[in-house]
Amino acid sequence: MAMKKHITSALFMFGLIVVLPLGSIAQDKPADDHAAEKKAAVEAVESWLKLVDSGKYAQSWDAAAKLFQDNVSKANWKKSIETVLSPLGKVVSREVIAQHYLTQIPGGPDGEYVIVQFNSVFENKKEAMESITPLMQDGEWKVSGYFVK
Repeated sequence: MAMKKHITSALFMFGLIVVLPLGSIAQDKPADDHAAEKKAAVEAVESWLKLVDSGKYAQSWDAAAKLFQDNVSKANWKKSIETVLSPLGKVVSREVIAQHYLTQIPGGPDGEYVIVQFNSVFENKKEAMESITPLMQDGEWKVSGYFVK
């Protein structure tokens, strides 16, 4: 039970950025003004998810944003993500259902973020939602948060 609580806490930390009500997050411009940023962010997320989907958890940590790395060690990330994803089985399909460009997220530093939400199907879970939050870092979109429910 203690391990499950630890894992839930760790994933909550990753998910904190992405589960906040979108209405409480400031946006600079209408979402349509950020189509290029959103497209690039989704491409970065999909590339990162390929690492996760293939079990390359250490590499996914290496490819994540410094904000992500500062909040969880590589060893804890590997343990937590393995524990959460292994019961779900392999990804069967994933469809982008929302993209939200933001410059402020409560609890996070100001910057450029895109919350990307997917309807996902896993072998052992037919209906799941994944929320991944890339952040612009050094001219690249890098994942700063991951949450699956």
